[in-house]
Amino acid sequence: MTAETERIDEKQRPVLSENLAKPASGVFPRGPERSPVIFDISPPITPSLAVWPGDTPPSREVLLDIAGGATVTLSTLRATAHLGAHADAPSHCCAGAPSIDERNLDLYMGPCQVIRVAARPRTRIGPGDLDAPVRAPRVLFATGTYPDPTRFREDFAALEPALISDLAGKGVRLVGIDTPSVDLYDSRDLPSHQAFLSHDMAILEGLVLAGVPEGLYELVALPLRLAGFDASPVRAILRELPSTRE
Repeated sequence: MTAETERIDEKQRPVLSENLAKPASGVFPRGPERSPVIFDISPPITPSLAVWPGDTPPSREVLLDIAGGATVTLSTLRATAHLGAHADAPSHCCAGAPSIDERNLDLYMGPCQVIRVAARPRTRIGPGDLDAPVRAPRVLFATGTYPDPTRFREDFAALEPALISDLAGKGVRLVGIDTPSVDLYDSRDLPSHQAFLSHDMAILEGLVLAGVPEGLYELVALPLRLAGFDASPVRAILRELPSTRE
């Protein structure tokens, strides 16, 4: 696939509502209010956080420390850009494709659906594995096959290219997963990454979805503006929608 790969015309893409959080009347009913539940779906960034074998694990160098008499604490972070919960850029798997700073931020925020899948280790999730209908333009898959972010395991589940094409046809713009990759560990041609590229869809990997119920949320998972980079860590959160509050 070349850098000149034609992108999908946004006018031709099916549209799933970006306004799931708004009641039909546009006015919220009066009554006792409570803060929306927010799920933090990013693993903590610590030296024990597992990274892909051969990649750069996170480390912190403290240059200045208040505890040592300095007026400020100043630290240096060294790590892979594919750290914890992160967004892959098209340039991750295609030379000349857009880098992470060139992606539209609206891909990474808005209505989102969490779908749990009974996935087996080392298998790809296909269209027939989904029990729930797709109801949002962003979909996060909870596979449960990578339960401990501090322990890298090679038998996590991944996605079938056919599923990605099916989701694109339904208007999905972003897909996330609770594993280190949308492709299997031993994949070399990365067919699912290539499918995302061909449909101009965004990817989130390394999410923590163990305690998140299925359903609709607002997603915020903005990548850093890392010029020329192939990925960026994100602080991914899911916020409960007003329509789901009691």
